[in-house]
Amino acid sequence: MIKTYPDKLFEEIKLLAKFPEESHIEGLKIHNNAAPEMIGAAKSLFNKGLTTQTDGGYLTDSGREMAEHLHTVLDTINKK
Repeated sequence: MIKTYPDKLFEEIKLLAKFPEESHIEGLKIHNNAAPEMIGAAKSLFNKGLTTQTDGGYLTDSGREMAEHLHTVLDTINKK
């Protein structure tokens, strides 16, 4: 069976991938004039408990774990 995923999920993945891997004291700020998809992704990540603010903020412990897994997947499929 082929799974399909909503575009909203990919917006969340793209935003989660933007969080710095190396530092837990750096976050992101999504401004109110950002693309609506990015604003929605930021709110969704917050609602899922992955970030500390509706407009980005910092990754929670769960968010850091998810970002680490995501970076592993992205690094693996991005190899040449």
